[in-house]
Amino acid sequence: MRIVVIAVGRLKQGPERALAETYRKRAQAVGRAVGLREIEIVEIRDSRASEVERRRVEEAIAIANVIPQGAVAVLLDERGDNLDSAGLAELLRQWRAEDRPAVCFVIGGTDGVAGIVREHAARTLAFGAATWPHQLARIMLLEQLYRAATILAGHPYHRA
Repeated sequence: MRIVVIAVGRLKQGPERALAETYRKRAQAVGRAVGLREIEIVEIRDSRASEVERRRVEEAIAIANVIPQGAVAVLLDERGDNLDSAGLAELLRQWRAEDRPAVCFVIGGTDGVAGIVREHAARTLAFGAATWPHQLARIMLLEQLYRAATILAGHPYHRA
């Protein structure tokens, strides 16, 4: 099963990009042993439309164009469910057992996402009640994907 992180906006070169890539590589290496064959990051260009709703719609179209047929879409949103690391690992295990081709985690732009993205998401997850910058949300997601892969592999990284 592929994992695709779809993020509106780009990480510039620097420590955030380096840390995100470190966790992506770790998650991919451990994930291979448990059926997570690829961890991919797709960056969607921020819309330049002047109206907020138009920006959301343009970004939603770009997001929809990269979600593979049959994939599970998971939206990261501050109003989503708080899920612990073992819970995320269990979701990945379930989706892998269902033979889903991919799980796509969506991180919206600065204006959030259009309603159509929210409606098509199988799950909405949050990293607590706080609002996080998109760069940190991406890093935290990749770390949690690494942690979930280690849980599935029985690796000692996650000690609960």
